[in-house]
Amino acid sequence: MKSKKLSETIIKTFKSNGFVLSEPDVLLDSDYIIERSGEKFRSSMLTFKREDGKTMCLRPDLTVASCISFLQKKTSSKIYYSGQAYRRSNKKGSDFINDQLGIEILGSKNQIQDDFKIISTILSSAKKIKRKKIQIKVGDINLFKSLINALEMPERWKLRLIKHFWRPNYFKELLKRLEKNTDIDAVTFDADKKRFIEMKKLNQSKAIAGRSISEILRRFEKKIKDPRSFTNGNKIVKIIKSFLEINCKLSDIEIKLSDFTKKNNLKKNIFGDLKSILNLKKLNQNIIFIANFGRDVEYYSGIVFEVFSGKKEIARGGRYDDLLKSLGAKKNIPAVGAAINLKNI
Repeated sequence: MKSKKLSETIIKTFKSNGFVLSEPDVLLDSDYIIERSGEKFRSSMLTFKREDGKTMCLRPDLTVASCISFLQKKTSSKIYYSGQAYRRSNKKGSDFINDQLGIEILGSKNQIQDDFKIISTILSSAKKIKRKKIQIKVGDINLFKSLINALEMPERWKLRLIKHFWRPNYFKELLKRLEKNTDIDAVTFDADKKRFIEMKKLNQSKAIAGRSISEILRRFEKKIKDPRSFTNGNKIVKIIKSFLEINCKLSDIEIKLSDFTKKNNLKKNIFGDLKSILNLKKLNQNIIFIANFGRDVEYYSGIVFEVFSGKKEIARGGRYDDLLKSLGAKKNIPAVGAAINLKNI
Protein backbone atom coordinates (compact mmCIF):
# COMPACT_ATOMS: atom_id res chain seq x y z
CA MET A 1 0.00 0.00 0.00
CA LYS A 2 2.83 2.39 0.91
CA SER A 3 4.55 1.68 -2.42
CA LYS A 4 1.33 2.37 -4.30
CA LYS A 5 0.87 5.73 -2.56
CA LEU A 6 4.46 6.72 -3.31
CA SER A 7 3.98 5.79 -6.97
CA GLU A 8 0.78 7.82 -7.17
CA THR A 9 2.56 10.85 -5.69
CA ILE A 10 5.42 10.54 -8.19
CA ILE A 11 3.06 10.11 -11.16
CA LYS A 12 1.10 13.17 -10.04
CA THR A 13 4.37 15.15 -10.10
CA PHE A 14 5.17 13.83 -13.58
CA LYS A 15 1.75 14.86 -14.87
CA SER A 16 1.95 18.32 -13.31
CA ASN A 17 5.20 18.84 -15.23
CA GLY A 18 3.55 18.06 -18.56
CA PHE A 19 4.49 14.42 -19.06
CA VAL A 20 1.93 12.11 -20.74
CA LEU A 21 1.49 8.40 -20.00
CA SER A 22 3.11 5.94 -22.40
CA GLU A 23 2.80 2.18 -22.16
CA PRO A 24 5.62 0.64 -24.23
CA ASP A 25 5.29 -2.98 -25.35
CA VAL A 26 6.44 -5.66 -22.91
CA LEU A 27 7.44 -8.09 -25.67
CA LEU A 28 10.04 -6.96 -28.19
CA ASP A 29 11.82 -8.44 -31.19
CA SER A 30 15.20 -9.38 -29.67
CA ASP A 31 16.96 -9.67 -33.05
CA TYR A 32 15.82 -6.14 -33.88
CA ILE A 33 17.31 -4.74 -30.66
CA ILE A 34 20.60 -6.62 -31.07
CA GLU A 35 20.92 -5.68 -34.76
CA ARG A 36 20.17 -2.02 -34.08
CA SER A 37 21.91 -1.49 -30.74
CA GLY A 38 24.75 -4.00 -30.84
CA GLU A 39 25.45 -6.87 -28.48
CA LYS A 40 25.18 -4.95 -25.21
CA PHE A 41 21.73 -6.33 -24.32
CA ARG A 42 22.21 -9.94 -25.49
CA SER A 43 23.61 -11.40 -22.27
CA SER A 44 20.99 -9.70 -20.11
CA MET A 45 17.92 -10.46 -22.22
CA LEU A 46 15.22 -12.91 -21.16
CA THR A 47 14.32 -14.48 -24.50
CA PHE A 48 12.06 -17.18 -25.92
CA LYS A 49 11.07 -18.44 -29.36
CA ARG A 50 7.56 -18.17 -30.74
CA GLU A 51 5.93 -21.00 -32.63
CA ASP A 52 7.01 -19.41 -35.90
CA GLY A 53 10.65 -19.47 -34.78
CA LYS A 54 10.97 -15.73 -34.16
CA THR A 55 13.05 -14.82 -31.07
CA MET A 56 11.30 -12.44 -28.70
CA CYS A 57 12.36 -10.95 -25.37
CA LEU A 58 10.86 -9.23 -22.38
CA ARG A 59 11.82 -5.56 -22.60
CA PRO A 60 15.31 -5.25 -21.04
CA ASP A 61 15.14 -1.50 -20.77
CA LEU A 62 12.17 0.88 -20.61
CA THR A 63 14.02 3.70 -22.34
CA VAL A 64 14.70 1.48 -25.36
CA ALA A 65 11.09 0.21 -25.33
CA SER A 66 9.80 3.80 -25.13
CA CYS A 67 12.01 4.86 -28.03
CA ILE A 68 10.66 2.01 -30.18
CA SER A 69 7.07 3.07 -29.36
CA PHE A 70 7.96 6.67 -30.24
CA LEU A 71 9.38 5.63 -33.62
CA GLN A 72 6.20 3.66 -34.28
CA LYS A 73 4.25 6.85 -33.48
CA LYS A 74 2.52 5.27 -30.50
CA THR A 75 3.49 8.01 -28.07
CA SER A 76 3.92 11.76 -27.75
CA SER A 77 7.38 13.27 -27.32
CA LYS A 78 7.16 14.06 -23.61
CA ILE A 79 6.22 10.89 -21.77
CA TYR A 80 6.21 9.09 -18.46
CA TYR A 81 5.92 5.36 -17.87
CA SER A 82 5.26 3.05 -14.96
CA GLY A 83 6.29 -0.54 -15.39
CA GLN A 84 8.90 -3.25 -15.24
CA ALA A 85 12.09 -3.98 -17.14
CA TYR A 86 13.39 -7.54 -17.22
CA ARG A 87 17.07 -8.40 -17.44
CA ARG A 88 19.69 -10.65 -15.96
CA SER A 89 22.49 -9.21 -13.89
CA ASN A 90 25.96 -10.40 -12.93
CA LYS A 91 25.40 -9.10 -9.40
CA LYS A 92 24.83 -11.90 -6.91
CA GLY A 93 21.31 -12.05 -5.49
CA SER A 94 19.94 -9.35 -7.81
CA ASP A 95 16.37 -9.61 -9.08
CA PHE A 96 15.73 -9.73 -12.83
CA ILE A 97 12.59 -7.57 -12.43
CA ASN A 98 13.17 -3.82 -12.14
CA ASP A 99 10.15 -1.71 -11.13
CA GLN A 100 10.52 1.76 -12.58
CA LEU A 101 8.80 5.09 -12.93
CA GLY A 102 10.43 7.16 -15.62
CA ILE A 103 10.21 10.22 -17.84
CA GLU A 104 11.61 10.92 -21.31
CA ILE A 105 11.72 13.89 -23.65
CA LEU A 106 12.09 12.38 -27.12
CA GLY A 107 12.90 14.83 -29.90
CA SER A 108 14.34 17.23 -27.33
CA LYS A 109 14.43 20.69 -28.94
CA ASN A 110 16.32 22.62 -26.26
CA GLN A 111 19.18 20.73 -24.61
CA ILE A 112 19.72 23.15 -21.74
CA GLN A 113 16.02 23.48 -20.93
CA ASP A 114 15.21 19.77 -21.35
CA ASP A 115 18.18 18.46 -19.36
CA PHE A 116 17.12 20.75 -16.53
CA LYS A 117 13.45 19.71 -16.86
CA ILE A 118 14.24 16.02 -16.49
CA ILE A 119 16.51 16.43 -13.46
CA SER A 120 14.33 19.02 -11.73
CA THR A 121 11.23 16.83 -12.18
CA ILE A 122 13.01 13.81 -10.70
CA LEU A 123 14.29 15.96 -7.84
CA SER A 124 10.82 17.39 -7.21
CA SER A 125 9.42 13.84 -7.13
CA ALA A 126 12.02 12.79 -4.56
CA LYS A 127 11.14 15.72 -2.34
CA LYS A 128 7.39 15.04 -2.66
CA ILE A 129 7.86 11.56 -1.23
CA LYS A 130 9.85 13.03 1.67
CA ARG A 131 13.30 11.78 0.65
CA LYS A 132 16.03 13.38 2.77
CA LYS A 133 19.79 14.01 2.45
CA ILE A 134 19.44 14.27 -1.32
CA GLN A 135 22.64 14.44 -3.34
CA ILE A 136 23.14 14.50 -7.10
CA LYS A 137 26.16 13.16 -8.95
CA VAL A 138 26.65 14.31 -12.54
CA GLY A 139 29.02 13.61 -15.39
CA ASP A 140 29.10 14.49 -19.07
CA ILE A 141 30.16 11.97 -21.73
CA ASN A 142 30.60 14.82 -24.20
CA LEU A 143 33.43 16.31 -22.14
CA PHE A 144 35.34 13.05 -22.44
CA LYS A 145 34.72 12.92 -26.20
CA SER A 146 35.87 16.53 -26.57
CA LEU A 147 39.09 15.76 -24.72
CA ILE A 148 39.87 12.67 -26.81
CA ASN A 149 39.21 14.49 -30.09
CA ALA A 150 41.50 17.34 -29.01
CA LEU A 151 44.47 15.08 -28.20
CA GLU A 152 47.17 14.45 -30.79
CA MET A 153 46.97 10.74 -31.51
CA PRO A 154 45.96 8.52 -34.46
CA GLU A 155 42.29 8.55 -35.39
CA ARG A 156 41.99 4.81 -34.79
CA TRP A 157 42.86 5.31 -31.12
CA LYS A 158 40.32 8.11 -30.74
CA LEU A 159 37.60 5.89 -32.19
CA ARG A 160 38.50 3.01 -29.86
CA LEU A 161 38.63 5.06 -26.69
CA ILE A 162 35.31 6.79 -27.39
CA LYS A 163 33.59 3.59 -28.51
CA HIS A 164 34.67 1.60 -25.43
CA PHE A 165 34.48 4.30 -22.77
CA TRP A 166 31.32 2.65 -21.41
CA ARG A 167 33.26 -0.61 -20.77
CA PRO A 168 35.57 0.38 -17.85
CA ASN A 169 37.56 -2.87 -17.67
CA TYR A 170 38.23 -3.09 -21.39
CA PHE A 171 38.92 0.66 -21.45
CA LYS A 172 41.68 0.11 -18.88
CA GLU A 173 43.21 -2.52 -21.15
CA LEU A 174 43.13 -0.07 -24.04
CA LEU A 175 44.93 2.52 -21.93
CA LYS A 176 47.62 -0.03 -21.05
CA ARG A 177 48.14 -0.79 -24.74
CA LEU A 178 48.19 2.89 -25.65
CA GLU A 179 50.65 3.59 -22.83
CA LYS A 180 53.04 1.00 -24.28
CA ASN A 181 52.34 2.08 -27.88
CA THR A 182 51.09 -1.43 -28.63
CA ASP A 183 48.70 -1.55 -31.58
CA ILE A 184 46.44 -4.41 -32.66
CA ASP A 185 48.19 -7.69 -33.40
CA ALA A 186 48.85 -8.74 -37.00
CA VAL A 187 46.50 -11.77 -36.93
CA THR A 188 43.53 -9.63 -35.84
CA PHE A 189 44.37 -6.97 -38.41
CA ASP A 190 44.60 -9.50 -41.27
CA ALA A 191 41.27 -11.08 -40.25
CA ASP A 192 39.63 -7.64 -40.21
CA LYS A 193 41.08 -6.83 -43.62
CA LYS A 194 39.68 -10.08 -45.06
CA ARG A 195 36.25 -9.25 -43.65
CA PHE A 196 36.59 -5.74 -45.11
CA ILE A 197 37.00 -7.22 -48.62
CA GLU A 198 33.98 -9.52 -48.08
CA MET A 199 31.76 -6.66 -46.87
CA LYS A 200 32.51 -4.62 -50.00
CA LYS A 201 30.40 -7.14 -51.92
CA LEU A 202 27.34 -6.70 -49.65
CA ASN A 203 24.44 -4.26 -49.82
CA GLN A 204 26.06 -1.01 -48.62
CA SER A 205 22.86 0.33 -47.05
CA LYS A 206 22.29 -2.72 -44.84
CA ALA A 207 22.57 -1.96 -41.10
CA ILE A 208 24.78 -3.93 -38.70
CA ALA A 209 24.72 -2.96 -35.01
CA GLY A 210 23.18 0.41 -35.85
CA ARG A 211 25.64 1.34 -38.61
CA SER A 212 25.35 0.93 -42.37
CA ILE A 213 27.91 -1.30 -44.07
CA SER A 214 29.17 1.71 -46.05
CA GLU A 215 29.88 3.57 -42.78
CA ILE A 216 31.73 0.55 -41.32
CA LEU A 217 33.84 0.27 -44.47
CA ARG A 218 34.73 3.98 -44.40
CA ARG A 219 35.92 3.70 -40.80
CA PHE A 220 38.01 0.61 -41.48
CA GLU A 221 39.56 2.16 -44.59
CA LYS A 222 40.64 5.11 -42.45
CA LYS A 223 42.04 2.66 -39.91
CA ILE A 224 44.11 0.92 -42.62
CA LYS A 225 45.51 4.20 -43.96
CA ASP A 226 46.20 5.70 -40.52
CA PRO A 227 49.94 5.75 -39.67
CA ARG A 228 50.81 2.65 -37.63
CA SER A 229 53.64 4.21 -35.62
CA PHE A 230 52.84 6.25 -32.52
CA THR A 231 55.21 7.02 -29.65
CA ASN A 232 53.37 9.49 -27.40
CA GLY A 233 51.00 6.99 -25.80
CA ASN A 234 52.43 7.35 -22.31
CA LYS A 235 51.90 11.13 -22.31
CA ILE A 236 48.36 10.81 -23.71
CA VAL A 237 47.37 8.21 -21.10
CA LYS A 238 48.57 10.47 -18.27
CA ILE A 239 46.34 13.28 -19.58
CA ILE A 240 43.31 10.98 -19.88
CA LYS A 241 43.78 9.53 -16.40
CA SER A 242 44.23 13.03 -14.97
CA PHE A 243 40.91 14.11 -16.51
CA LEU A 244 39.09 11.04 -15.16
CA GLU A 245 40.28 11.87 -11.64
CA ILE A 246 38.40 15.21 -11.61
CA ASN A 247 35.87 15.08 -8.77
CA CYS A 248 34.53 18.37 -7.42
CA LYS A 249 31.51 20.42 -6.48
CA LEU A 250 29.57 21.56 -9.55
CA SER A 251 30.32 25.16 -8.58
CA ASP A 252 34.05 24.45 -9.05
CA ILE A 253 33.88 22.70 -12.43
CA GLU A 254 35.00 25.69 -14.54
CA ILE A 255 38.06 26.27 -12.34
CA LYS A 256 38.95 22.56 -12.33
CA LEU A 257 38.71 22.24 -16.13
CA SER A 258 40.66 25.45 -16.61
CA ASP A 259 43.45 24.20 -14.32
CA PHE A 260 43.43 20.86 -16.15
CA THR A 261 43.87 22.45 -19.61
CA LYS A 262 46.65 24.75 -18.39
CA LYS A 263 48.54 21.95 -16.65
CA ASN A 264 48.44 19.78 -19.78
CA ASN A 265 49.09 22.59 -22.30
CA LEU A 266 45.73 22.11 -24.00
CA LYS A 267 43.61 24.74 -25.74
CA LYS A 268 41.30 26.63 -23.39
CA ASN A 269 38.13 25.92 -25.36
CA ILE A 270 38.48 22.16 -25.92
CA PHE A 271 35.47 21.39 -23.70
CA GLY A 272 33.22 23.79 -25.59
CA ASP A 273 29.88 24.85 -24.17
CA LEU A 274 29.25 24.00 -20.50
CA LYS A 275 25.89 25.80 -20.32
CA SER A 276 23.75 22.69 -19.87
CA ILE A 277 25.66 21.30 -16.92
CA LEU A 278 26.26 24.74 -15.34
CA ASN A 279 22.53 25.42 -15.61
CA LEU A 280 22.01 22.75 -12.94
CA LYS A 281 23.32 25.20 -10.34
CA LYS A 282 19.81 26.66 -10.38
CA LEU A 283 18.60 23.53 -8.56
CA ASN A 284 20.22 24.88 -5.38
CA GLN A 285 21.14 21.31 -4.51
CA ASN A 286 24.24 19.44 -3.37
CA ILE A 287 25.70 18.43 -6.75
CA ILE A 288 29.03 16.69 -7.31
CA PHE A 289 30.69 16.55 -10.74
CA ILE A 290 32.65 13.35 -11.44
CA ALA A 291 34.43 13.04 -14.79
CA ASN A 292 34.69 9.24 -14.51
CA PHE A 293 30.95 8.77 -14.10
CA GLY A 294 27.92 7.38 -15.91
CA ARG A 295 29.86 4.97 -18.10
CA ASP A 296 27.93 1.74 -17.55
CA VAL A 297 25.25 2.40 -20.18
CA GLU A 298 26.45 2.50 -23.79
CA TYR A 299 23.79 4.77 -25.23
CA TYR A 300 24.41 7.85 -23.05
CA SER A 301 25.96 10.63 -25.12
CA GLY A 302 25.89 13.76 -22.94
CA ILE A 303 24.96 14.67 -19.38
CA VAL A 304 24.46 11.71 -17.00
CA PHE A 305 23.28 11.81 -13.41
CA GLU A 306 22.23 9.84 -10.34
CA VAL A 307 20.10 11.05 -7.44
CA PHE A 308 20.85 9.66 -3.99
CA SER A 309 18.92 9.75 -0.75
CA GLY A 310 21.55 9.05 1.87
CA LYS A 311 23.50 6.10 0.45
CA LYS A 312 20.65 4.78 -1.70
CA GLU A 313 20.50 5.54 -5.40
CA ILE A 314 16.86 6.41 -6.07
CA ALA A 315 17.06 7.62 -9.69
CA ARG A 316 19.38 7.84 -12.66
CA GLY A 317 19.29 9.16 -16.20
CA GLY A 318 20.97 11.13 -18.92
CA ARG A 319 21.04 12.35 -22.51
CA TYR A 320 21.08 9.82 -25.36
CA ASP A 321 21.08 11.67 -28.70
CA ASP A 322 22.25 8.66 -30.78
CA LEU A 323 19.92 5.92 -29.52
CA LEU A 324 16.86 6.61 -31.68
CA LYS A 325 18.95 6.47 -34.86
CA SER A 326 20.42 3.14 -33.80
CA LEU A 327 16.84 1.88 -33.34
CA GLY A 328 15.78 2.86 -36.84
CA ALA A 329 15.34 6.65 -37.10
CA LYS A 330 16.75 8.19 -40.30
CA LYS A 331 18.86 10.65 -38.33
CA ASN A 332 19.91 11.40 -34.75
CA ILE A 333 17.00 12.55 -32.60
CA PRO A 334 18.01 14.39 -29.41
CA ALA A 335 16.55 12.79 -26.28
CA VAL A 336 16.95 12.82 -22.52
CA GLY A 337 15.30 10.86 -19.72
CA ALA A 338 15.52 9.32 -16.26
CA ALA A 339 13.96 6.57 -14.15
CA ILE A 340 13.22 6.20 -10.45
CA ASN A 341 14.11 2.86 -8.85
CA LEU A 342 11.02 1.99 -6.82
CA LYS A 343 12.86 -0.67 -4.78
CA ASN A 344 15.02 2.01 -3.18
CA ILE A 345 12.22 4.32 -2.08
